[in-house]
Amino acid sequence: METVSGSVAAMERKGFARLVDRLEAGDVLIVTKLDRLGRNAIDVRATVEKLASEGVRVHCLALGGVDLTSAAGKMTMGVITAVAEFERDLLIERTKAGLSRAKAEGKALGRPSALTGDQQQAIRAARSSGLSLGALAKQYGVSRAAIQRVEKRAA
Repeated sequence: METVSGSVAAMERKGFARLVDRLEAGDVLIVTKLDRLGRNAIDVRATVEKLASEGVRVHCLALGGVDLTSAAGKMTMGVITAVAEFERDLLIERTKAGLSRAKAEGKALGRPSALTGDQQQAIRAARSSGLSLGALAKQYGVSRAAIQRVEKRAA
């Protein structure tokens, strides 16, 4: 099983690329769902068109085993992927609106800081006097990146 982010195009996934390399004209690729073929409607369509150009038919079990390279399959795939992309875009819009509203209400976003305000002030002073990131990270029990973030926020 491949554990790659869905934001990576199908043809850029190592496992999928190896599979495509093994396919020959006349083969049938069977997928459980459309999202196995790409990250969005454009990617799915490009993947199916590339496979079709090489003579490979693509069947999707979630769509009743329809051949996505056929005229009916292309239409079905187009409608379903367009609706899925629309839902995804709505989710992104709602998430952004919620984050904007939370910021406007003054809510702190993200993970709480591992360091108190006093500790951050002490770290900035120690860094300006030349103490190393590693030494401060060890002293406060945090990562070097946490110390760098303290410095970055002060700049």
